[in-house]
This record gives sequence, C-alpha cells and structure tokens, in this order.
Amino acid sequence: MTEKDAGAPGLARLAALIADETRAACLLALLDGRAWTAGELARHAGVAASTVSEHLGKLVAGGLLAEERQGRHRYVRLADERVAHLVEDLAAQVAPEAAARRPHTLRASGAGSAMARGRTCYDHLAGRLGIAVTDALTGRGLLRQDTGFALTDAGLGWFRAAGIALTPTGRRPLARACLDWTERRPHLAGVAGAALCRHALRTGWCVRIGSERAVKVTPAGEAALSELLGIDPVALR
Repeated sequence: MTEKDAGAPGLARLAALIADETRAACLLALLDGRAWTAGELARHAGVAASTVSEHLGKLVAGGLLAEERQGRHRYVRLADERVAHLVEDLAAQVAPEAAARRPHTLRASGAGSAMARGRTCYDHLAGRLGIAVTDALTGRGLLRQDTGFALTDAGLGWFRAAGIALTPTGRRPLARACLDWTERRPHLAGVAGAALCRHALRTGWCVRIGSERAVKVTPAGEAALSELLGIDPVALR
C-alpha cells in the first residue's frame, strides 16, 4: 500500500460504522448534545433495546460515542465536537433528498417544521434561528465570514457586554462555520456558538420543545435578540 492511500482502511471503517440506518438515527439524535440511555435511543430509532445496545457498542468502540454509567443506567453521548460536525456535515449532504419526502403524519410535519425553525446542533444554535443570529452578528460587524468565521474586536466586546463568557477549551476555535443542513448555509459554532447557546437556554431566551433537538425562542428571547442584535421577532417564529 502506498503512502498516498495509507488512510484508506481507516476511512472505510469509519464509513462502514456510520452506514447503518439505526446507528445513523442514534448519531443524529445525539446531536442535541445530551446523554441518552440505550432505551431512549431504541424508542427513537424504533428498534429493540438489545438491538440498539449492539449498535451503540460498535459506535463506542469506533470512537464516535463516549459512555458513562450512573448506577444501573448506561448513558452515551457524542465523543466530541469533531464527531458532531462530521455527522452534521454528512446530514447536510442528504438534506435535499430528505426534504423531498413529504412527512407521513401531521405530527412528523410539525416536528420537522420545529427543527427547521430552531434547534441545537450539538452545543450551538442551528436552523433559521442559528442563521438569523449569525447574519445579525455579521451585519453588525461582530463576526467576519470572508476568510472563515472570526469574531472581530467589536464582537469580543459584544459578548463581554452581554455577559457571555468565552472560555477556550483545548484547540477548539473561538468561532467556526458549521453548514446548516436545513438552511444550506453556515451558522456559528465553536466556543462562541456554544457559549451563546448555553446563555440562551440558561436565561430562558430559548427553551427546548419535544424530545428531540428543537428549540423555540421565548418572548423574553425575542426582546433580548431584538435589543442586542436587531433581529425582527417575526423572523424567529
């Protein structure tokens, strides 16, 4: 094997690990950044608990999931932000095909609309909400997108003034572009995106709805985002 294709076996193993509908469903569910039990993921994927346990074991062994135990319960979560971006980027490639399929039920249609309106992507905001925030930051000169995402000095000042601490963790970039699979445009990720999402949920600007990743902006959030970023509340509904 030549040096040029030395990474081929590893890439093939990774692709095979993801190329299963049940495992893919589990990875997508875990994009909400929370830890799930095997039973919760089994119900979400529509398979038996014994079946999902086998799949989760493979994902943990492959380094895509991390597990922790509390008493009799076993929880799993995405291993890190790198895995989250891999899953989200792959989902963005198949979004047009998924969008072309009409929901079979009113409930599925409502859930899909809620996810498109606003959701968490691992630990940052996505959907129309994430794009609206990203566009507002950019329009006010707080975020640059010309050579990759980067906060400006004014942007760093905005986060400080809003009381949102930006604490670097490891080699994670301060600002990173993440391709939004419903909007087909990049939204803010990285340390800044995660800090903004935590702040929005902690202060009640946003609340989670349903059992998946969907979030909605509260009246308090509409007022805050209008005041701080000039976002029209109508765009957040």
